[in-house]
Amino acid sequence: MATTTFNIEGMNCEHCAAHVKETLETIDGVTSAQVDLQKKNARVEHSDSVSPESLKAAIHEAGYSAEPDRS
Repeated sequence: MATTTFNIEGMNCEHCAAHVKETLETIDGVTSAQVDLQKKNARVEHSDSVSPESLKAAIHEAGYSAEPDRS
């Protein structure tokens, strides 16, 4: 099991955050996604078979930009 955190740009409301969460949770291998509108980030727990790049691509396809949190 792995955890990846992303900084997300473009979320402006709770609906946006819910959309990102729903998008991430539909990916095979994602066990949970916590999206924080105030912090503009998402914390995703996923199997090792799910790459951070595929998560980032899903967020992008949902209409938002995302970068892994390197801190």
